[in-house]
Amino acid sequence: MTTNTAIHVQGLEKSYGKVAVLHGVDFDVARGSIFALLGSNGAGKTTIVKILSTLLKADTGTASVNGFDAATQAADVRQSISLTGQFAAVDEILSGRENLILVAQLRHLKSPGTIADELLTRFALTDAATRRVSTYSGGMRRRLDIAMSLIGNPPVIFLDEPTTGLDPQGRLEVWDAVKALAQGGTTVLLTTQYLDEAEQLADQIAILHGGRIIVNGTLAELKALLPAAKVEYVEKQPTLEDVFLAIVGDTGIEGTAGDSAGTDRTGTDD
Repeated sequence: MTTNTAIHVQGLEKSYGKVAVLHGVDFDVARGSIFALLGSNGAGKTTIVKILSTLLKADTGTASVNGFDAATQAADVRQSISLTGQFAAVDEILSGRENLILVAQLRHLKSPGTIADELLTRFALTDAATRRVSTYSGGMRRRLDIAMSLIGNPPVIFLDEPTTGLDPQGRLEVWDAVKALAQGGTTVLLTTQYLDEAEQLADQIAILHGGRIIVNGTLAELKALLPAAKVEYVEKQPTLEDVFLAIVGDTGIEGTAGDSAGTDRTGTDD
């Protein structure tokens, strides 16, 4: 691990009773980058996020976030992160601005109104600031949820299946918001089962299958694992979907106990 490493995971193992979920997971995430943890339902993605965010303890192995050990320095880790689950955790009765002000007040920050206004501008929600969140589209709610997660300027943010249930337009809105996070220097760990999402957003992609990281690299490195196909003498590069299915097969893994327990901000597990 180097000073440029925001997240370090080594030898991570986790079981629920007799069901083994993680089998020695290793990866590093560079500061200010977007790291996609790609895998089928039940692969163990949410379990990893829960361990990194101190909501679960690993059976063996080490995990550190922003230089702090997730097991022994949990309070420091929590000060360094924000976690956004699979479904937007917003109060629909309040307006978008009121949601943001409430979180800023709960964090005992000065000038909560100014903080709210800055985030509304950053996430293109100013025109809807005074509207009840119940009138927001799915993409707007998710953008507000991410904005709420950034109050206090955490250096690391976990996005667990951030576009679950969104329509194509909503997904594009969230993608733009995630890209803006990394451009602003925030480290993003993104879990997803959508191949195009990882392809569009991630600087680094790790494929989790059967509780193990079976490949980890940039999009170009993953595509290089498969030979280019030639159709009528025109070279066709493999897509990320080609790489994923060639490595793990097309059957996936059915949901396991490793992703069965929900938490306050993770919503339902993958």
